[in-house]
Amino acid sequence: MEYEKYIEQGLNGEAALKLILCGNVQNTDNDKVGVVSVVFATNDKDLAEQKIHELAVANPSNYYMVYSVPLNVDLTELSHFPSIAITKDDLE
Repeated sequence: MEYEKYIEQGLNGEAALKLILCGNVQNTDNDKVGVVSVVFATNDKDLAEQKIHELAVANPSNYYMVYSVPLNVDLTELSHFPSIAITKDDLE
């Protein structure tokens, strides 16, 4: 599935809470570190769509994803929960 389809899926999910995650690689003194951060949360789908596009334009080397997240649920029990994979190749 292409990136834009994943974004649409996250924006159009049933759960009202929209979380935007950012994945990037940061250089430390002598190594690289993959970091995943929650950078925005809203109940407004239109605002989430606007914000993810703003972030992607402002920081093109970062990877952004949006998830629809249910409340009061152990997210680790879902088939897929908010996460971004950072591979070894990303750190080279």
